[in-house]
Amino acid sequence: MLVLFGAACASILVEAAVPRNWRFPVQVSLTLLSLVAAGGFLVKLAVKYADADGVIQQGTLTAGKAVAIDGPALFLQGALVVLGIIAVLLISERKLETGGAFVAQAAVTAGSQADRRQAKSAGATEVYAMVLFALAGMLLFCAANDLLTMFVALEVFSLPLYLLCALARRRRLLSQEASLKYFLLGAFASAFFLYGVAMIYGFAGRIDFASIHQAVVTSERSKTLLVIGLAMLAIGLLFKIAAVPFHVWTPDVYQGAPTPVTAFMAACTKVAAFGGLIRVLYVAFERSSWDFRPVLGAVAALTMIIGAVLAVTQTDIKRLLAYSSIANAGYLLTGALAMNSDGLRYTMFYLVAYGFTVLAAFGIITLVRDADGEATHLSRWAGLGRRSPLVAAVFTFLMLAFAGIPLTSGFTAKFGVFAAAVGGNMTWLVIVGVVSSMILAFPYLRVVVLMWLSEAGEDTPTVSIPGMFTSIAVAFGVILTLVLGVVPQAALQLAINAGTFLR
Repeated sequence: MLVLFGAACASILVEAAVPRNWRFPVQVSLTLLSLVAAGGFLVKLAVKYADADGVIQQGTLTAGKAVAIDGPALFLQGALVVLGIIAVLLISERKLETGGAFVAQAAVTAGSQADRRQAKSAGATEVYAMVLFALAGMLLFCAANDLLTMFVALEVFSLPLYLLCALARRRRLLSQEASLKYFLLGAFASAFFLYGVAMIYGFAGRIDFASIHQAVVTSERSKTLLVIGLAMLAIGLLFKIAAVPFHVWTPDVYQGAPTPVTAFMAACTKVAAFGGLIRVLYVAFERSSWDFRPVLGAVAALTMIIGAVLAVTQTDIKRLLAYSSIANAGYLLTGALAMNSDGLRYTMFYLVAYGFTVLAAFGIITLVRDADGEATHLSRWAGLGRRSPLVAAVFTFLMLAFAGIPLTSGFTAKFGVFAAAVGGNMTWLVIVGVVSSMILAFPYLRVVVLMWLSEAGEDTPTVSIPGMFTSIAVAFGVILTLVLGVVPQAALQLAINAGTFLR
């Protein structure tokens, strides 16, 4: 975390001191090297705390006991680093259009003469500082050991995302509208989270997770403040994972944000948000599971059904994947609510598997373009398989992975969280999940049919030749989607070796 925070500060200095023509290679190199270095430190910590069998049974509390270094934290932080590297590759792609996906000055009026001039200039490079700050905040969010640290981490990774969503080079007004919606709703969610912290403090007298856990077990005070506080905390966390009814920002933001940022949010934000959620549920409020499991179970059921049903009605590929993300949040919540070791392990595995698949999918979307930029309307994808069979075949495989077809990571992950939920006496939620998966398969297969069985029209866009960065990102995501579906044992063993949370 310190490496990434330091690199983010260094990235700001690069913006101030390095000539504009040199900023892009310096920023890309600094960002990737810092992520690799952070990954190296994570591996070193994992080796340090692992026993002879590779299982991390112990850990430590650091930074005044505000940060927990344990198996799940290291696993999720490692996933964030790897997914972050792939996302940075997509963000760094400049071959598809001059200057990349990001505008140089977002404040310039869209469509003006100044805007047309800057369309031919280099894009913004300050995005790398914001990405580093966001990733550092996400790493802290997964490892936070008290509610105040978690709130600070929440704001550290949320504020850069609000800005990144507004920096689309094309469709500027849509991008800025998405950013404003995300910011306003995110501010409300943060306020609920902070009020929840106050309520929990009123009940337990402390805000660290161990003390809250102890107060839940031993306190003779009224549980009113506990229930209210937990409900408010849940609102803040459910907003970040895009669970119903706190999902309304997701389709607009996914559609309006620059596609590389959408990919970054879909993969990394979901890992961080669920990392914080399961730490809160499993460490601080485990003994209150009888209070929150029915309510969060209903939320998970609604999330799966509404996400699947609304995905069927979408005509934009980015909005379709947004509602797919909502439904997948329901599947992840199903695994988390199992409240057993299998639920924890398969939820973490699901986060990794979904992250690689969604990054590759958005990488493909950046390639399907016309003169106005990315062609995201589904009607424009008709006949794409006849014009670009390789790209269509890759996207077909990714759609099948989202649908949970065997021999893909989507099937392995979904089967795992459902099996864990059955073991946790949440069979009714698994039934809802299976029905939702059947509904959600339709929009995925509709895209496949459009690409392969429809005739290509005059307005069918071309597929741009990907640059090196996009090629690496898409290839990496596709290969791991296949590997985690065919031979998932290595990744599952890592999740098992992560052990349990440190209290």
